[in-house]
Amino acid sequence: AQKMRHESRMRSLTLFRTVAAASYAGYLTTYECKAFVSHQTVRPILLTSNYLPLSDNDNIERYIPHPPSSRSTTLTASAASLHDESLAPGIRAIDAALPTLSPLFTELRSLPYFRLYSCDMLASCEYVPQDLFECYTESCEIYPVDDDKVPLDIKNADFKEHEFELDGWARWDMPSDDYYDTLLFPEDYTGYDGTDIWRFIHDRIGFHEGAMSTDEYDADDWKADFNKAMSGLHAMVSAQVIRGMQKKMKSGEGLDPESYEWTDPFAEFKRRLSPEGETPEAVENLYFTMMLLLSGVRAARDRLLMDCDRGNVGDDQACEILRSILTHPLLDDPSIEAASHRLREHALKDSNNLWEARMRTRDLMRIMNCVQCNKCRFHGKISTLGLSTALQLAVGHRGTGGDVAKIHRVELAALVTTMGKFSSGIDLCLELQS
Repeated sequence: AQKMRHESRMRSLTLFRTVAAASYAGYLTTYECKAFVSHQTVRPILLTSNYLPLSDNDNIERYIPHPPSSRSTTLTASAASLHDESLAPGIRAIDAALPTLSPLFTELRSLPYFRLYSCDMLASCEYVPQDLFECYTESCEIYPVDDDKVPLDIKNADFKEHEFELDGWARWDMPSDDYYDTLLFPEDYTGYDGTDIWRFIHDRIGFHEGAMSTDEYDADDWKADFNKAMSGLHAMVSAQVIRGMQKKMKSGEGLDPESYEWTDPFAEFKRRLSPEGETPEAVENLYFTMMLLLSGVRAARDRLLMDCDRGNVGDDQACEILRSILTHPLLDDPSIEAASHRLREHALKDSNNLWEARMRTRDLMRIMNCVQCNKCRFHGKISTLGLSTALQLAVGHRGTGGDVAKIHRVELAALVTTMGKFSSGIDLCLELQS
C-alpha cells in the first residue's frame, strides 16, 4: 500500500511538472486541474482539457495538449505566411500539378465550346456615374465573330437555356447573334485603370460588418469566405494584367507612359500581389478561389463528360483535350476540397441568409457593365460567371450544394475557362516570385 501511494504521488508530480512547464511556455489556457488537490503538495493548476482521474493505465502524454506550431506555411508564389493553414495541403497539390495541368488549358482555349460567348457589350452601367469616352488604347476593343464561325449546337443550347432563376446565383446576358472569341481577344494589359470598379466591389459588394470588420477574409463566417473569393478574383485579374505587361515588353511593342500608367511588371507584382502590397493575402486568396473552381469542375465532371459523349463539346479530339483535364489527378486530390468544405460548413450555420450571397454575386456580374474597356469587360463577365457557378455548386440555396443538372452550357464553359485563368495567374506568381 505504501509503494502504491508513492507511485501515485510520483505520477502526479511528473504530470504537474510537465503541465507547469507547458503552462509557463504559454501552451495551456484555462481549465482548473484538480488532480493534485488531494495530495496537498501543490495548488491547482491550469489545463485545457477536462479533468480525468489518473490511473495506472493512463498515459500522461494524452493529458498534455500539443503545443501550437510556431511555424506557418510560407507560400512559394508570394513568400507570404499562410493565414488559413487548412489550405496548405491543397496549395502544395496545386503547385505540384500546374506543370502538367496548365498546358492543357492552352489546348482547351482552341475549343469553340470554351471560347465563344454571347455578351451584351453595350449594356449600361447601373452602379456608378460615368463619363462617356473612348477606350484607352486600341487593345481595349473587341468585335463579334462572323455568324458562321459559331457552331449551331452552341447557339441553340444558349438560346434554349436563356431562362434563369430570379433568386439564383447568376444572371448571364441574354443570348444574341453577337458572339465574342477569347482566342481572338485574349486577356491583355490594355492600360485601363479599374480602380473605381474594384473599390466598389470590395467596399459595397463585400461584407464588412460583424466579425468581418476585424478579419475580412478568415473570420468564422461564410461572408468572409465570399470576401476571400472576390479577393482571389481580383488577384487573378492582377496577375493577368502583369502577364500582359510582360508580353508587350517581350514582343518589342513597349509600354508608352502616355497610354500605360504601369510599365514595370515586377513593381506591379510587388504592389498588387506581394505580402508588402495592397492586399497581403492576395495570393492566398487566389489559391482559395482556385480550389473553389477545382471543386466546382469536379462536381460538374460527369455533366461535362456527358456533353462530350453527346457531341456537344466538339469532335473526338476536342473531347480528348477536355477529358485530359477532367481526369487529371489534381481533381481527385481531397486536399483541394478545403475551400469548399470551409464555405459549406459556414453556410450551413447561416443558411437562411444565403440569399445575400446570391444577390451580391449577381451584383458582381452586373458591375462588369461599368468596366469601360470592352476586352476587360468581356473577360470580367466570363470570370465572374465562372466564380458564381463554382459558388452555386458548392453551396446551392441551403448550403448543401447545387444541382449540376441545372447548370447551363455557358456556365459550364465559364467555370472551366475561369479555372484556366486562375491556373495561369498562379503560374505567373510562381514565376515572378522565383
